[in-house]
Amino acid sequence: MSTIRVKYNTYEFNNIDIHLKTLRDRQQYDSEKEQELNEYGISSATWSLFGVVWPASKVLAHYIENYDVENKRILEIGCGIALTSHLLNSKKADITATDYNPDVESFLNENTKLNHLKKIPFERTSWTDNTDRLGKFDLIVGSDILYERWHIKELSNFINKHVKDKCEIIISDPGRGNHAKFSKTMVSLGFSFMQFKPKKTEEYLSKAFKGQLIKYTRK
Repeated sequence: MSTIRVKYNTYEFNNIDIHLKTLRDRQQYDSEKEQELNEYGISSATWSLFGVVWPASKVLAHYIENYDVENKRILEIGCGIALTSHLLNSKKADITATDYNPDVESFLNENTKLNHLKKIPFERTSWTDNTDRLGKFDLIVGSDILYERWHIKELSNFINKHVKDKCEIIISDPGRGNHAKFSKTMVSLGFSFMQFKPKKTEEYLSKAFKGQLIKYTRK
């Protein structure tokens, strides 16, 4: 029988605390679901990546904490444990989450209950899926989603498909080296962009953040 070990942490944002159940570490694997995971192309080496809170996720959440989200429909893509989605949900923002891993949804729902918040709409989908029901958004956010060079075209097309004519995209990138090519692709789709270093990351990260935040806009 497969036994998944988990842990609970609290992430502090000024006067907001977000409580999250996560995998204990990246060595966890649900072998009972191996056949289902294989159908999605998810291996034992990559399954656990959704279940921990990465530094780029913390950076995104801290940046979005005071961002103007009023009257905006927001989507977090590749959400994983979805720290940013839970933070926005606590601020009563209109947030939807999506990820490819089918196990994300159960953690998302459990953590929503843990924080005594309303259920966050979720859809499991891939960046090549042409049948999702997500619709269009004013703001799309994501952290550490530029991890594979061959995903750039798929990701940019997915974003372009799900944004309104006037929109914003914010990506927290830890510096994997793919952001320049991605930004070039986004420019070809009519977006302008700026990139900048997040501030005061030493207050919540144990190591220096070597990446950047990238903001894409179309007006």
